Amino acid sequence: MAKEVYDIADHPPVGTVPAKMNAWLIRPERFGQPMKAFQKEVVPVPEIKDDEVLVYVMAAGINYNNVWAALGIPVNVIAARNKSGEKEDFHIGGSDASGIVYKVGKDVTNVKVGDEVVVHCATWDRNCPWVKAGNDPMYSPSFKIWGYETNYGSFAQFTKVQAHQCMPKPKHMTWEEAASYVLVGATAYRMLCGWKEHPIKANDPILIWGGAGGLGSMAIQIVKALGGIPIAVVSGEDKIDYCIKLGAKGCINRKDFDHWGMLPHWKDTVGYNNWMKAVRGFGAKFWEVLGEKRSPKIVFEHPGETTIPTSIFLCDTGGMVVICAGTTGYNATVDLRYLWMRQKRFQGSHFANDEQCYAMNELALRGQLNPCMSRAFTYDELPLSHQLMHDNKHPHGNMAVLICAPDFGLGKTADAPRFVPEAALPKGDVHDTPHPYPLSVPLPGVETADDIKIYDDGALVRDRMHPGIISCGTGDTLADAAKTMVDKDIHALVVIDAGKAVGVLSQTDIVLARQGRKPDEARGMKVGEVMTAGCATIDAGTKLSHAITEMMKRRIHRLLVTENDKPVGVLSMTDIVRRLIG
Repeated sequence: MAKEVYDIADHPPVGTVPAKMNAWLIRPERFGQPMKAFQKEVVPVPEIKDDEVLVYVMAAGINYNNVWAALGIPVNVIAARNKSGEKEDFHIGGSDASGIVYKVGKDVTNVKVGDEVVVHCATWDRNCPWVKAGNDPMYSPSFKIWGYETNYGSFAQFTKVQAHQCMPKPKHMTWEEAASYVLVGATAYRMLCGWKEHPIKANDPILIWGGAGGLGSMAIQIVKALGGIPIAVVSGEDKIDYCIKLGAKGCINRKDFDHWGMLPHWKDTVGYNNWMKAVRGFGAKFWEVLGEKRSPKIVFEHPGETTIPTSIFLCDTGGMVVICAGTTGYNATVDLRYLWMRQKRFQGSHFANDEQCYAMNELALRGQLNPCMSRAFTYDELPLSHQLMHDNKHPHGNMAVLICAPDFGLGKTADAPRFVPEAALPKGDVHDTPHPYPLSVPLPGVETADDIKIYDDGALVRDRMHPGIISCGTGDTLADAAKTMVDKDIHALVVIDAGKAVGVLSQTDIVLARQGRKPDEARGMKVGEVMTAGCATIDAGTKLSHAITEMMKRRIHRLLVTENDKPVGVLSMTDIVRRLIG
């Protein structure tokens, strides 16, 4: 007779399903830092539908989905499900898993009790008209990510999944390795293989951003397996050997370049031409690593805001930039001329359908996909793994956590079917972040016949800045700060705390603070609650043209001017305009 609940280290016989299970839960009252949001609880084992499977979880993968779930932003996943009719007031996350099938619904034919499986995270309603018509279920309105948008993910002894999510576990991988690669591997596979107009052909050069990361490490191996030539972008020389062992032809160190960020405005000829010089240098480096002057047929994108301008520029004519995320921001800028005149494609991509997941997993089964697991955690360390990810202190590669597996290194029942070179990240590795031409004129490329000429009148920031600092403190009220702005006829104040500039309070900040509040409530708010934290600075000796470029690139109207690292004034667009007309 089955126990009501088994201890996490006590394995029930295969096929024996207890009434309750151990799990890590998130509840609304605990939303916040992952270390506090995740708590151990005992809850009923979920019932499964006719097309579902109950999997006994041996290990689970760690990814950003459940950092967001823990924070309760950008979506309160519990409230969203409650609104759609689900009653549970908790969330069990986890969107990657390896485990053993313990129960199947009556319509399930692809797996049976006792099968060792890995689980992909795409779910949909099999009765959705779009799905029943044979269309890609990724476009179905019923599509959801298991373990994030759905409940009962892999951070529990048992998880319920749709049968089609289950795939054979590679016998040569441990439980934790097998739990770490599916989400990123399938995402990378769809990005690279999901668009029939852009197949990867033999010797096609492919640019891969973040080659040492979870997505990038998968992309390198998939491109290599398909006969392409992967060129990886990395954050340091210490990642190059790792990427080459995975199959990259070579790497580009992004820290050798500084043109990242939003594209300078096309009316800012100085800024745009400086950017063009830099991006052509990046393109020349791609040619150098490749060993010939060919542009990438596909650019594998996920940083987003800081890199999209470069990706669109460098991509080959008729090629594709495909993106699945925006890790540096969502407001990417694009020189549209390179899209229409060079007929490039900018394609969004989100996870993968069954066909793509199975194809990716086939590479893993054949030993062509190293899971690139950089760190594994014990069951008790599950909150820590998410906290490290939240703090951006986690290693590159993929991470996993043991659930019911009693120790690391278990679950391997066969040798790899082919030799895969070992690739290891450096010891102690962690993340270190966060006017058009006439249409008839040829667009500049990486290599052009004429050098770009930049005209500059030589004016410096100190020649145009407003000397002196008009400031307020973090503890001042908005009413007092607003009165200072009106009395001084200025649009912003530098915020000082303990003698240091810590932010800027603008009229826009005050207007936004008033939104949704009564006037008296807004007047009494403290400057520190409303200010824009941090100060965008510029040295007084910097060329004025560079300061203008910086403001245009950041979409801001003023810079704090410093000299010997001390604030000495403010440069605003108003100062520049006044000098122009005066």
